[in-house]
Amino acid sequence: MNKKWVSRFMAPAAAALILAGCNFSGSGDEASGDSEGGSAEGDGSSAQVITLSEGSDIPTMDSTKAHDSIAFNVLNNINEGLYRQNESNEVELAMAEKHDKNEDETVHTFTLREQNWSNGEPVTAQDFEYAWKRVMREAGPYNYMLVTAGIKNAEAIMNEEVDAEELGVKAVDEKTLEVTLEAPNPLFETLLAFATFLPQNQAFVEEQGDQYALEAENVLANGPFVFSEWQQEQGWTLEKNEDYWDAENVKLDKAEFVVIKDPQSGANLYETEKVDRVKLTSSLVDQYQDNEGFTNEKASGIVFLRFNHNHEVLSNANIRRAVNMAIDRDGLTDVILKDGSTPLYGVVPEGYYNSPEGQDYRELNGDINKGTPEEAQEFWTKGLEEAGIDSLTVSLNIADTDEMKKVGEYLQAQLEDNLPGFKLELKAVPFAQRLEIEKAIEYDLSLSTWGPDYADPMTYLDMWVDGSSANRMDYVNPKLDELVAEARTDTDLSNRYKTLLEIEKVLLEEDAAVAPLYQRGNTYLTRPSIENLVIHPAGADLSLKWASVK
Repeated sequence: MNKKWVSRFMAPAAAALILAGCNFSGSGDEASGDSEGGSAEGDGSSAQVITLSEGSDIPTMDSTKAHDSIAFNVLNNINEGLYRQNESNEVELAMAEKHDKNEDETVHTFTLREQNWSNGEPVTAQDFEYAWKRVMREAGPYNYMLVTAGIKNAEAIMNEEVDAEELGVKAVDEKTLEVTLEAPNPLFETLLAFATFLPQNQAFVEEQGDQYALEAENVLANGPFVFSEWQQEQGWTLEKNEDYWDAENVKLDKAEFVVIKDPQSGANLYETEKVDRVKLTSSLVDQYQDNEGFTNEKASGIVFLRFNHNHEVLSNANIRRAVNMAIDRDGLTDVILKDGSTPLYGVVPEGYYNSPEGQDYRELNGDINKGTPEEAQEFWTKGLEEAGIDSLTVSLNIADTDEMKKVGEYLQAQLEDNLPGFKLELKAVPFAQRLEIEKAIEYDLSLSTWGPDYADPMTYLDMWVDGSSANRMDYVNPKLDELVAEARTDTDLSNRYKTLLEIEKVLLEEDAAVAPLYQRGNTYLTRPSIENLVIHPAGADLSLKWASVK
């Protein structure tokens, strides 16, 4: 272990660390907040260093395999694709200096900036071609994003009809990348800001072999920051990339991230000015709601129940509908969470995605599968009869965090109280392991979260198509697949929006395929001295490029 990490956190917050039962990592003896680092306030110095917290470690730093918000946030800050989200949450040219397209917008040509990787090698068009084809070749968890983008042959590759080399992306020369689409796509530029479309240096990836992206030294950067240290299960450090093409607009010298699984530990570290931003759970909201750094806002992330559609009983739509209707979402959000989360009866959240006429998606589609315990019991009885059983015992995988344990216990009580003969066993599983279990579909029920990859309802809808690596429950409905295919290429925005509404109705009204629970609220303590810490509603949550300490 890096002893300097210990000196940074153990002495000032020993009680918090004992409570957390884990070690934290950092990168220096900066407890006093001197020019070497420390909290954003510390002793009042102007050091451009901040310390943030995360609830879990990074599962992988390989952009072709990443499928979680933590990895996306780090990748967004150390790497850069053709586009990135700016301070106003709009996409703008990044590694691409110029973007040209043909008349029907099916061939896109990108001219790259002069930029080196952190090992001194130039970033080339070949790096993009290699990375995108690698996503498809290795069936990366977000390979469907290339299908959503409409890149030529992406769907055929995903369906194993043609080889990944046939993907419609080509390095014309070292600084020119050509991308061919199946048809014009209104989402194409927006999608290019997502982590799946980042470049990778082929020589470096192959040189690292099976160690690629497993340690800080096995990762290259071409963005605003470099990945300088990673103490797994403890934390990681990002340092300013002095060779970044836009380095003059990057103010921070360093951002340290600490893994804190216990919310009270995080709050204690915030109070002792050792951490500058922590997430609060319901048990801490009342205590800190008058704190200057307290913020509470509705987010675009959703929490829902996945059903294993291969399960002999959960494959029954009446059983799934009964589970949907048996849960009182208001009690969950108002009594258990108390963090600004709101009940959700659809997979597309409220307040983010309007129709061309300005109407909110959630308002238009309404509350789906909202019912009473009595209605839930009717579907439950019917489902049990169809399955030829009179009781059901299943397990629910939940995250090993305090918040999700409380949610799991609430769901357990609701389902066992409202559905006679139902028994729910809770299994707390670490984040990375839970994702692997979901990918293998080796669960009964899984309490899952989803954040939007881009600003469009499709980000919540195309994940359910047959073969999508985000499906993770073997749900199949050809009607839904056809509607998604239509919406991907429809340039009539009003008609496309109607199709997007219909997709959710098929998923939930017809199939009750998942059980949406709530739209997340985010409650944080953030050091007031931190400025321009950009939080995005879609894609990677966090951009440090414009952040600074005043």
